[in-house]
Amino acid sequence: MEFIYLFVVIFLFVLAVLDLSVGVSNDAVNFLTSGIGSRAGSFRRVLAVAVVGVFIGAAMSSGMIDVARHGIFHPEHFSFYDLMCIFMAVVVTNIILLDRFNTWGMPTSTTVSLIFELLGATFVVSLIKIGGGLDDVGLGDLINTSKALVVIMGIFLSVAIAFVFGTAVQALSRLIFTFNYRRGSAVKMALFAGVSMTAIVYFLIIKGIKTMSFVTPEMQQWINTNTGLIVAVTFAVMTVLMFLLNSLRVNVLKIVVLAGTFALAMAFAGNDLVNFIGVPLTAFSSYQDYTLNGAGDPHSFMMSSLNSSADTPLYFLLGAGAIMVVSLATSKKARKVTQTAIGLGSRDTGGDEMFGSSRIARRLVRAALSVTEWFRRVIPAKVRARINRRFNIDETIMEQGAAFDLVRASVNLVLAGALIALGTSLKLPLSTTFVTFMVAMGSSLADKAWSRESAVFRITGVISVVGGWFLTAGAAFIGAGIIVALMHWGGQWVMIVLAIATVALIIHSNRRFSRRNKDVDDEATRLFNSIIQLPGNSSEIWPLTRKYVIESQRMFLGQAAESYCIITGGFLHNDVKNLDRADSAMRLRKRELKNARRRETLCMRQLPREIAIEKSAWFYMGNNCCMSILYNLRRITEFCKEHVENNFLPLPAELVPAYEELTARVDGLFADILTLVDEGATEAVTMLRRHCDEIKDTTLSLCNTIHTRIREDSTDQMSVLYVYLNMLQETREMVSSLRKYLRAYEMFSAS
Repeated sequence: MEFIYLFVVIFLFVLAVLDLSVGVSNDAVNFLTSGIGSRAGSFRRVLAVAVVGVFIGAAMSSGMIDVARHGIFHPEHFSFYDLMCIFMAVVVTNIILLDRFNTWGMPTSTTVSLIFELLGATFVVSLIKIGGGLDDVGLGDLINTSKALVVIMGIFLSVAIAFVFGTAVQALSRLIFTFNYRRGSAVKMALFAGVSMTAIVYFLIIKGIKTMSFVTPEMQQWINTNTGLIVAVTFAVMTVLMFLLNSLRVNVLKIVVLAGTFALAMAFAGNDLVNFIGVPLTAFSSYQDYTLNGAGDPHSFMMSSLNSSADTPLYFLLGAGAIMVVSLATSKKARKVTQTAIGLGSRDTGGDEMFGSSRIARRLVRAALSVTEWFRRVIPAKVRARINRRFNIDETIMEQGAAFDLVRASVNLVLAGALIALGTSLKLPLSTTFVTFMVAMGSSLADKAWSRESAVFRITGVISVVGGWFLTAGAAFIGAGIIVALMHWGGQWVMIVLAIATVALIIHSNRRFSRRNKDVDDEATRLFNSIIQLPGNSSEIWPLTRKYVIESQRMFLGQAAESYCIITGGFLHNDVKNLDRADSAMRLRKRELKNARRRETLCMRQLPREIAIEKSAWFYMGNNCCMSILYNLRRITEFCKEHVENNFLPLPAELVPAYEELTARVDGLFADILTLVDEGATEAVTMLRRHCDEIKDTTLSLCNTIHTRIREDSTDQMSVLYVYLNMLQETREMVSSLRKYLRAYEMFSAS
């Protein structure tokens, strides 16, 4: 049956290739966003720098493989069969977990999932071994609890450390340079660039070079002995070089950002490579040891050989680096990084706030405002005025179309790269995604990018991400434990069945992702980015803005028409599922409408003053009408859903014809308005507004009829009549909003 274990090892390597491709594509924004978002160079130039960093980082990452070999468990107490079950469980759980979290749109981490999958699978196998009568061995002897605790604490402490350091370093940098960094002296600029370049050299060359296969023990000893000298010489050389370049009118911050991109890409590859190939390489090493010394008994052959440090062949690391480089260069997600940078890194509050608001975030913002007010009263006015002058946002210098300036980009890249490289040198697997995220959040907070309009959303996002880590950890631990138990008791054939199921899941997920991508409205995003990047005096801004706003409102009206049809049909036919679907859709529509309004407002701000004054009132009227329609639909849904869920009496048969006639007329009104918008004509606006008045009169007449019936009918029909009356009143308000929207559309779309 030895061929089954060979199949397992091959299967693990195949999944490692897939993980490498997907992982670098998803995480590319970690090290590309700052370079592209600050316009430190063209996309090709930033990508080329990142590619070199990824390749070198992959070649220097062999030391991190030890985490998978003996960082979580003591291998001398586990048989070859035990560890193959653990490794298979880790990989299968990881794929299922990441697929589910991506489907739900929840944040997750490959590092957190790997550590807790190893821990969960090892914990269950340890319990099985102890329960099976393993003498004189306790749980602490099987699991490397001290190392596991250090790894776990390293992951979660890095979150707080990254945020605090990001805030502190960015605040200090801004006090030194202000938002008009070109106004500072050449000496300050040279010192800042020199410190940044020295940090990159220290963490990524001196720390990382020790793990390279060609470095002899004598070279390592020399580096350890002369570390201080190397750092001092590097700082002196870099500072002088940056001063000379600055004197030649070279923007040295662009050099720092590109060097930081290289550093973070290198740190990403060096730290996260273990997440993708650590388990397969350890399984391969175990298989080699078993075939040479196992004597054909996988259950009794113990894996003491894994206690030694990994001696990963360089060709494995270079091969992994090559896969990552190809994936990075061909990734569509990486090529869209400029759009992501503009949407998420900008100081403006018009981007998508994907996490919404939460009670904790609102309370934290309120507390922060109170603390800020206290400091404002305590700090002397002169000191406060001087600090405010250093943080004058109006003086910001950014490249055309950039999301933030080069100072913040430098801090984000250099600091995140240094923290991750430090963790790698200590052989602590940190989450590259979340260290980068927390540094960026800290620097944006210090940079006053968290305004009162956006702070609650940003804090909610941070809380959601941190909560996602804990959820990932728990799900990884439990899931790996369950799967390893099935494998351990079910034998090799269960491994094969789960491997086939995993491949089927990957194929299904890819197909679903392709279908979902077809439904995404990329045209609207491209149009928005085109408007934002146009110069202020461009004659193309108004036509593009008009098209963008009208198409956005047209999409909402189409969704509203569909929802109204589902809601009214669900109430008439007592269809709880459709009403639940409509209720969920309404919550999604609210978030989409708010995000669309922020984007549209940014576009309107680009307009010339005369056009903005003429069109703004109609723009806001149209937006307010859409929001009113949404609220009407939500209130109708709330009453209808509660009524149907409680299994109350349906609408009396004698009221059904009038109900169906009214809903048909409203559906027809929606269809006529959508046709009007599609054709871009305004001649039919007057006729449609009269049609709205007729529907409102009909609705009012029906309301009067229901009022009379409520007074006269028996109490058993009171509930359904009140729901019907609510629907009539909200429908009347919705038609009134449609009537106002027609007027706003007519005036806004006029040339």
